[in-house]
Amino acid sequence: MKPLELPPSPEETAIAVLTWLAGEPEMLGRFLALTGTRADQLRQAINDPGFLAGMLDFLMGHEPTLIAFCDASGIAPETVVKAWRHYSGPGLDSGEY
Repeated sequence: MKPLELPPSPEETAIAVLTWLAGEPEMLGRFLALTGTRADQLRQAINDPGFLAGMLDFLMGHEPTLIAFCDASGIAPETVVKAWRHYSGPGLDSGEY
């Protein structure tokens, strides 16, 4: 019997998003252009919760991109939402201000 797999943690999800972006040159270029981040800054940026929040914002801001990531990674959209909320903090849709 196969053990139940837990969904990835917010950190694991963020790393999976960055890994996916790195394998999608057009998407990575768009992300870098929108954020002003240089490719040589990515290794350091992964340690910055603000960068991770922005990267997840990028994914959440365009549903086709979110779905492409989820299809490629096997990570459920709900797991991405959980990671996004973890790094972005409460917003108007959460009821917490």
